Amino acid sequence: VQLQASGGGLVQPGGSLRLSCAASGRAFSNYAMGWFRQAPGKEREFVAAINWNSGTPYYTVPVKGRFTLSRDNAKNTVYLQMNSLKPEDTAVYYCAARLGRFSYSSYEYDYWGQGTLVTVSS
Repeated sequence: VQLQASGGGLVQPGGSLRLSCAASGRAFSNYAMGWFRQAPGKEREFVAAINWNSGTPYYTVPVKGRFTLSRDNAKNTVYLQMNSLKPEDTAVYYCAARLGRFSYSSYEYDYWGQGTLVTVSS
């Protein structure tokens, strides 16, 4: 599975961005998809994930109610809609794929996109 993340950029606090992660290769619909982020000087952390069957997404507490994760298996793409962005959301965002159910641990994902930078600043 090859993953291509896009949609990052510079946005003011309170603004919105939509990240996309396009997958190619093996059967996308068999994979759980996750988003992680890594801020400068910090470890990579879980943001959100969704299982292969597009069930209920899972979110880290700081983004609940502001971020929405969805997937379109017909388009082999997952989307992370980010609203009410805060400076602390600034990070490089990575999408990842894992065969089977999702995991909160980045170590359990098999495939990674290249990352897209999100900067929230006035």
